[in-house]
Amino acid sequence: MVSHSGLLTVMERAARKAAPRLRRDFNEVQHLQVSKKGPADFVSMADQRAERTLYDELLKARPDWGFLMEEAGEIPGNPDKPRWIIDPLDGTSNFLHGIPHFAISIAVEEPRPNGSREITSALVYQPLTDESFWAEKGRGAWLQDQRLRVSSRRHLDEALIATGIPYMGHGDFAQWTKIFAAIAPEVAGVRRFGSASLDLAWVAAGRYDGFWESDLQPWDVAAGMLLVREAGGFVTDFRGGDRPMERKEFLAANDTLHSKLHKLLAGALKAPR
Repeated sequence: MVSHSGLLTVMERAARKAAPRLRRDFNEVQHLQVSKKGPADFVSMADQRAERTLYDELLKARPDWGFLMEEAGEIPGNPDKPRWIIDPLDGTSNFLHGIPHFAISIAVEEPRPNGSREITSALVYQPLTDESFWAEKGRGAWLQDQRLRVSSRRHLDEALIATGIPYMGHGDFAQWTKIFAAIAPEVAGVRRFGSASLDLAWVAAGRYDGFWESDLQPWDVAAGMLLVREAGGFVTDFRGGDRPMERKEFLAANDTLHSKLHKLLAGALKAPR
C-alpha cells in the first residue's frame, strides 16, 4: 500500500474535513443562500464555508505559507515558502443545480531558484464518491492507493475527449467553435461535465483520453495538471508550449493523442474567421 507524504496527509485531512458539510449542503441545495458574483457565475455559502475550513486547516499546518483561493483571492505568505492553490468547490453550477459532479482541488506551488514556481503536490477530492486523486512530483499519480496512467489509446476515432464550453461572460465562443468543429468529427465523443479539476483527474486515470479548455484560472487546473503529468501525460498551451497557466490555454492527453489533437487545434486556430 502506497503511503502519503506528511504534506499529502495534511491536504487530504483538510479536504475530508470540508467534505461532510458540502455533502449536507448538496442534499439541501434548494435551501442554499446564493448570490451572484458575475454573469452566470454563482458563489454559494457552501463555497465559502468549504474554503474557510480548508484555509483554517492548512494555515494551522503551515502557518507561513501563502494562499491563492477562488473566493478569498491571494493571501501572501513567506515568499520563500510554497503556497496553497485552492478551489473549494470546482463545479459550483453543477452543485447548485443538484448535479452530483464537483470536487475540492488543492495544489502546492513551490518557488524555484530561478524565480519561477512549480506545482509539486496535488489533490482532487470528490466528496460524493470519496475518490481521492493525488500526485507528488516524481512519485506518480494515484487514486487512493491505485497507480494511475493516462490512456494508452493511439487513435482519435477511439478517443473520448473532455472540454469546457464558453458561457455567458466567459470564454471565446468563436475560438471554441472552431476548435470543436475541427476535433469533434475526428473523435469517438466529446464530453462537457463542468469541473475542470475532475476532467484532468479523469485524463490522468484514463477515463478520458484528452482534454482542452481555455479561460481557466490557476485554482481550476493546478492540481489536475500535475495529476496528468505524473500519470505520464502531457499538458501544454494551445501552441504546444509550456505556458498553459500564463496563456490560460490547456491541452492534455497522452503523447500520441496530444500530438494529433494539437495538430487539429493548431489548424483550426490558423483558419480564417
